[in-house]
Amino acid sequence: MTATEKDRDILARTLWGEARGEGTAGQVAVAWAIRNRVNDGKTNSWWGEGYAGVCQKPYQFSCWNKADPNYQFLIGVKQIPFRELAQCRIAAEQVIDGKVSDPTSGATHYYATSIKAPGWAAKAKQTLRLGNHIFFKDVP
Repeated sequence: MTATEKDRDILARTLWGEARGEGTAGQVAVAWAIRNRVNDGKTNSWWGEGYAGVCQKPYQFSCWNKADPNYQFLIGVKQIPFRELAQCRIAAEQVIDGKVSDPTSGATHYYATSIKAPGWAAKAKQTLRLGNHIFFKDVP
């Protein structure tokens, strides 16, 4: 699948909304969880189509929920600091272009340790704990 400029921009903005405080390694891990959903979307259309479709599908990534404080930044009403978005763009490009391997071992889900563990986490396989995120695959 060829990623469009919109896909690249939406992925970078999603990384900012979901993982801007995690540094490059954490942003790459989140981007890979998204890429794994994009790739899985070829057989499971529930995820959405392409990076933009997966990122912006309702309730998949909380930063795109209209009530989330990040949302106004993601849609351009408020400006994301240039350096922060540039770092997220680098992570997004590396993952989309296949320049970094998947540190999540195929994860399609994650959650921030600052929230209560979602119900699905108990039955899923944890693949990585990095910074403030825990990654999972085989989520029922």
